[in-house]
Amino acid sequence: MSKKKKTGSFKDNLVARSKEASTVRKIVSIILIALILILVIGGISGFLYVKSALEPVNSESDEQITVEVPIGSSTSTIANILEENGIIKDGRIFRFYTKFNNESEFQAGEYTFTPAVTFDEIIESLKNGRVYIEPIHTVTIPEGLTVDQIADIFSETFAFTKGEFLEQVNDETYVGKLIASYPDLLSDAILNQEIRTPLEGYLFASTYDFYKEEPSIESIIEAMLTQTQKVYSNYAADLEQIDFTTHEAITFASLVERETASEEQRQQISRVFYNRLDAGMPLQTDPTVLYALGEHNETVTYDDLEIESPYNTYYIEALPIGPISNFAENSLKAVLEPAESDYLYFLHDSEGNIYYAETHDEHLQNRDQYLN
Repeated sequence: MSKKKKTGSFKDNLVARSKEASTVRKIVSIILIALILILVIGGISGFLYVKSALEPVNSESDEQITVEVPIGSSTSTIANILEENGIIKDGRIFRFYTKFNNESEFQAGEYTFTPAVTFDEIIESLKNGRVYIEPIHTVTIPEGLTVDQIADIFSETFAFTKGEFLEQVNDETYVGKLIASYPDLLSDAILNQEIRTPLEGYLFASTYDFYKEEPSIESIIEAMLTQTQKVYSNYAADLEQIDFTTHEAITFASLVERETASEEQRQQISRVFYNRLDAGMPLQTDPTVLYALGEHNETVTYDDLEIESPYNTYYIEALPIGPISNFAENSLKAVLEPAESDYLYFLHDSEGNIYYAETHDEHLQNRDQYLN
């Protein structure tokens, strides 16, 4: 009896151990499979992440992003700068890529990239100290131009027509979206029904590079507004101190711009305008009359001075309702830093020289001497 019990107990133990071993094997198998799956999934995910990080941030974008690489910057520092400015997706991947390809000796300086740039193009640029991607189009917009004239220039370069450009800049729905996108620059003042063109004066005079064969009208407008905002932000706080709204400051700058191309003369003319406003006198600047007429004439007749328009500074005793052209940065600076004088009058001779006077009698003498 005792022997049978021992035999039965041994068999039971053997079966139990067999079951335990089987369970352990199953658990180990499950763990191994799970680990393998984790490794495979992790490997695939890692591969896809690295693959994505090696690709351009946005191959369709032609946005220009300027970065400064300081002297003595390490590859790690450069990678961080590129990542922070949205030129690459992951600085670590860029560091590994340059190390794997044995790339170094990058040069300090200012670089302009787009989110469409590749790692190889960035490396080539940093090694040569120049922008690697060449623009497809470069368009220069001079100072003192109206939106109508700007539309002419762009329509000569790209496939859209002047009419299509003007339609876009005058679209109230689109302009409303721009006001929301550029709250520090644009305001509801530009939607006044008496304003001829809402974005007049806000499309900055500069040279623009385009990396697409046919950029959209919207991308052109927004590149110009971004440049205006960038320049204006340097003076915004100080202009607010003299109680100018952004719209008024840009309007003032456009008047200064249209009167002369000389930086020194701009400061003098700015002071004349301030003096006349302080004295309650109309500004009486001919470019506002021409703008009110919608013409690009070189001279103004006495009949022209009578036009009843919120732009005509012979008709109103204040700044016009809005800008009459775009402006150069030093015109805006002249609004903030006018010359010191008591001049109330000025005139141009046939060679472009400007003569100032403190009184009307002196002004008439200048007219007789230099014009008649």
